[in-house]
Amino acid sequence: MQTEKVVDYIVNWLKDYAKNAGVNGFVVGVSGGIDSAVTSTLVAKTGLNVLCVEMPIHQAKSHVSRAHEHIALLKKRFDNVDATRADLTPVFEEFKTEVFLDGDQATVDMALANTRARLRMTTLYYYAGLYGLLVAGTGNKVEDFGVGFYTKYGDGGVDISPIADLLKSEVYEIGAFLEVPESIMNAAPSDGLFGDARSDEDQIGASYPELEWAMKMDEEGKTEDDFSGREKDVFNIYKRYNTSNKHKMIPIPICEIPSNLL
Repeated sequence: MQTEKVVDYIVNWLKDYAKNAGVNGFVVGVSGGIDSAVTSTLVAKTGLNVLCVEMPIHQAKSHVSRAHEHIALLKKRFDNVDATRADLTPVFEEFKTEVFLDGDQATVDMALANTRARLRMTTLYYYAGLYGLLVAGTGNKVEDFGVGFYTKYGDGGVDISPIADLLKSEVYEIGAFLEVPESIMNAAPSDGLFGDARSDEDQIGASYPELEWAMKMDEEGKTEDDFSGREKDVFNIYKRYNTSNKHKMIPIPICEIPSNLL
């Protein structure tokens, strides 16, 4: 990958899009992970107004400290960057008092995890509306179009997706070029939706390099019969997520009424 040229291309694309949309800049949620670190740095390089928002909900201390470190460095490097913190823990806890929490615990936990992401989306759009900004998404290609590892109308609810055509490995390559803090570069990827430090690999059962391989094999038309051992396991994990999360990757289905009924 021609890293510097890719960075310049994304930054120019962001500037052109913002100009055509008639907005003042971008708002981005900063979690302490590589994707939000790279995205926030890319939007900062546009020279337009950038608001970084930290939105902890029972967040692991390691995530919080990395987010603080990145935001502090970003503000030091770019005069156009501002930041704010919205502690959504009380909002989340109040929400839980108003809904049913019955049923299988794993199902409840997942529903609440997705609720965290949607509370954050609502917060980002509040600031976007307040200051005339676009919500910049932080999803990469593997998450957005491979395994669908994001929350529909949560972190998937955005205006633009500057890194969604980049594999995770390419995001890391750009992160190194942009001098993202080592603490973030070396941290295990995590969605931070469960209030602990569990990694994406813990949840999915495969690493991002493995998922990138499986995504490539699937694009080449391979099937599980082409593999054995760990490769077969990884390919099946990828296919299972890709199939079950397909609804996130396609437009909302519309019931088109036949003209003879109208």
